[in-house]
Formats: sequence, structure tokens, C-alpha cells
Amino acid sequence: MMERFISSLEAAPIVNVGGYEYFIHPITDGVPRVEPAVLEEVVGAMLRFSSLDCDIILAPEAMGIPLGAIISLRTGIPYVVARKRRYGLLGEVEIGRSTGYSKGSMYINDVRMGERVMIIDDVLSTGGTLRPILLALKRAGAQIAEVLVAVEKGSAGEKLEREFGVPVRALVKVEVRNGRLVVVDRIT
Repeated sequence: MMERFISSLEAAPIVNVGGYEYFIHPITDGVPRVEPAVLEEVVGAMLRFSSLDCDIILAPEAMGIPLGAIISLRTGIPYVVARKRRYGLLGEVEIGRSTGYSKGSMYINDVRMGERVMIIDDVLSTGGTLRPILLALKRAGAQIAEVLVAVEKGSAGEKLEREFGVPVRALVKVEVRNGRLVVVDRIT
């Protein structure tokens, strides 16, 4: 079902960014080029394994955007982007994020109190982006329906699931072993 996606992950180059082993993949980085068949596998799997029981999809910038947009188009569920740019709109929520390779702020707009939010993203590794988003959504009075990511590197998903009581699922789980990306588990 996700054979092209898994093969492409296993072929992904690994680079060292300040001591962090970072894999480069079309779904998580937009380079090398995104092959439509791989994107179709990822989106198709997300649609199959999501409850889609939500009012709105939240997609973090940058690579959550294409996934959130396609799922929005296919389901009719509106989506909003957690942006790295401040707009200063009424109700804007600023969050600080710190990942294995970068730090900065993100901003959430147009998520309303009581709305059921599904978070769609490309990769979960340290939880440095997802955890602040979950905190901000709770603070804004939103209900988090589920989190679905294409790739999880590490065990942050389990920790966040326990901490927030929210389903956090990944299509595949990966590890870097001997300079190569290895798929260690996949959603079934």
C-alpha cells in the first residue's frame, strides 16, 4: 500500500545538522522532487487511517501544508496553517518551537473555541513543534481530535499521546542506523 513511500524513505540521504541526524525526503522537505505517486500513497494512507472527525485541519508550515491542502480538497474539511509569520490578527496565538535543528515562533489564527482540530504534518521527531501547537490549541479552547503524521522519527508521539490524551499516529516510524534511514514500523 505504501511501497513507493517506504522505498523512497529508505533511499533518503542523511545529513548532520549541528549533531542532529536529519533525513531529506520529498514529503518532509520538498526536495528532491515530490513524485505524485509517492504523494498519492501518503495522502491515501492518511485518509484511510484518519477518523476525519473534525471541524478543521491544522497544518504546520512548511511541509504540513501540501498534505493538509490535499486532504482538505478531498474531504471538504477547511484547513488553516500554523505559520512562522506573525499577522497580528485578533485571537492570534503565538507559540515558541524548538526542534532538533531550529528554533523560532509559530502563529495560529482562526481556530475557534470548541472546534475539533485534526493536526496533519509531515514528520514528528523531537516534538518541538507539535507539543507547543497542542498546548496553544488547548489554551485557545479547541478540542484536539487527532494528530496524524507521515513519518515519526523517535518516540515523541507516544509521550505526547500520554501527556495530552490525544491519538498521535504515524504512517511509518523510522530510525537512522549506520547513516541510513530504516523503516521500523508502519501503520496497519
